[in-house]
Amino acid sequence: MPESSSDPPAETDLDVLIDDATTAVDVKALSAFGYETRYRLVRLLVETDDAVRFDEITPYVSISDSAVSHALTLLCDAGLVEKEKDGRSRRYAATRRAEALVTALDDTRRRDAPRRS
Repeated sequence: MPESSSDPPAETDLDVLIDDATTAVDVKALSAFGYETRYRLVRLLVETDDAVRFDEITPYVSISDSAVSHALTLLCDAGLVEKEKDGRSRRYAATRRAEALVTALDDTRRRDAPRRS
């Protein structure tokens, strides 16, 4: 008997669409955007052309250095920021995934914004 359009997809279809590994990676990345400080850090790094030293980042957020460090670690773990050593300091840069997510947010915000008459 054919499935009607109101029937849920077969379990095997869902397994292909929603596998645990992909879901975990995506939720981790999206969760990282769930806090204003981490979101601001990602936006800052997306807007810069080159990797940025830690001491260049801290003036843009009003939290302690240790909180910035923790936020950057979480962003690195989520695949949104890359960290590289530069002598005794570290430099941070947005990943392509972070750039794509910020671009998608910008595009949907512009598209969904009410038009002014």
